[in-house]
Amino acid sequence: MTAGEGPVADRDLVVVLRTDSHVEADIVRGLLEAHGIESVLGADGPLAVLPVTVPGPGEIRLSVRAEEAEEARRVIEAQRRDAGLGRLGQGGAGLAELEERIGHRFRDRDLLECALTHRSRANEDATGAVTDNESLEFLGDSVLGFIVADTLFRRFPQYDEGEKSKIKASLVSTTTLARHASRLGLGEYLVLGRGEEKTGGRKKHALLADGYEALIAAVYLDGGIEAAREFVAREFAAALDAVRVPALAAADHKSVLQEVLQADERSLPEYRVAAESGPEHRKEFEVEVRIGGEVMASARGRTKKEAEQEAARLALARLRQAAGS
Repeated sequence: MTAGEGPVADRDLVVVLRTDSHVEADIVRGLLEAHGIESVLGADGPLAVLPVTVPGPGEIRLSVRAEEAEEARRVIEAQRRDAGLGRLGQGGAGLAELEERIGHRFRDRDLLECALTHRSRANEDATGAVTDNESLEFLGDSVLGFIVADTLFRRFPQYDEGEKSKIKASLVSTTTLARHASRLGLGEYLVLGRGEEKTGGRKKHALLADGYEALIAAVYLDGGIEAAREFVAREFAAALDAVRVPALAAADHKSVLQEVLQADERSLPEYRVAAESGPEHRKEFEVEVRIGGEVMASARGRTKKEAEQEAARLALARLRQAAGS
């Protein structure tokens, strides 16, 4: 509803929220409507609807009937701590700090806010106006994959396809992306539903990795492929400088585990997919590794191979710990 529409607009209005965050405005509006309080959304400039880009966010105002203003403020204040907004609740100041860390100033901050919004928050929104980051995550996965593949092609022409594929898989794994996201403090800015907020969603590797890919897509849409390339180049500079193909053999935990077991004349490891989760374009697999029928370790990954490698690594660590005890 905009100013001039509906029964609310015909009465005296009181502004109960001022923000430059469309996500915060939509969340608060849905919260008020859930409490039976109608509201009017107004802004200094045009409200952006993804994927349209507008110059500058401007101030957004949420107004209610004068007689409901006190109750609206009470509802907003009571829910603010539990809103799952993280540092996004600081509005422009919080986002400016994140932009500083990213090294990209957004022309359209709606893209950045969308990249930070998990589906758990969108599912809780009563208005249906909050857009989650799954589509951006899908795009970001492809953008990141292309940039990394292009970089490897140019920097390491001496490596064959298999070697470059191994390097790429290591660079874009869930674990690696979550580590990059943690270094940026991205978890502090995620917009989560109450359930994810209470269960530590800001530190979950899957949510951090997804948010990181969505962030790459947001940078790409806002600034083009060169802006995305610059971001990825800064983020992955150290890892690319450290690339050594011979070292990849040490990262092949499945082969090492098999060799260790054969040396001890034990049965070979068996890998089984214990569970699958997530949307089709971003499946996550949980794999168990069994030795002699016993589950030695389990791990998650975005591909079965990634999960198997991590499970093998954990099994090796357990075997070495047992051998040293």
